[in-house]
Amino acid sequence: MAIDRKKAIHDLSQIKVKGNEEGLIPAFGVLIQFLPANFWNTFTEKMLMSVDDKHLEEVEKGLERAAGECGYHTGWGIINSEEFKAIVGPMIQQMPEDVLHGAYAVFSAWGWAKCEIVELVPGQRKVVRAYEYYESKIAETCKIKTPCAYMIRGVTRAFMDIAYGGKYPDGYGCFKCEQVKAMELGDSYGEFVITRK
Repeated sequence: MAIDRKKAIHDLSQIKVKGNEEGLIPAFGVLIQFLPANFWNTFTEKMLMSVDDKHLEEVEKGLERAAGECGYHTGWGIINSEEFKAIVGPMIQQMPEDVLHGAYAVFSAWGWAKCEIVELVPGQRKVVRAYEYYESKIAETCKIKTPCAYMIRGVTRAFMDIAYGGKYPDGYGCFKCEQVKAMELGDSYGEFVITRK
């Protein structure tokens, strides 16, 4: 890996963004927002607690799917943005692997999760570890007994779709993600295994 992860995270986190007259924040080639993590956790918790056990899996799949679709299109915008090209671009030596590592630097710089790729078999398999992520607090409120990092699961498989799924926007849905470790269930980190369907 040619990406200087620490430098990329530092430099990406220093970019100042602000809202326009419509209240939207155009940055990194996409529209972003600065809502607190608690907002998203509360939203997810309300959805999880509003259904019976019979429908819980359907809601969980929907949350992951929404994150995946957002991650696919937002991720594409980010890696093609002027900001990404200016900071991460000079570090890229191997495509698309270094771009993937750079995407996780953005993920960490924005505070979604402190995470990184710990294993990568190009085009086939990726293992991501997250040492902090806002969804790890969900289980405390919902009392659920399954991993609930829906956002990371969706986004991290979407990143593989961008890298190896085919030409954008037709490459979505080629990979799946399984969360095998979960801070929300007592593990010291979350671990996500992404494989081709």
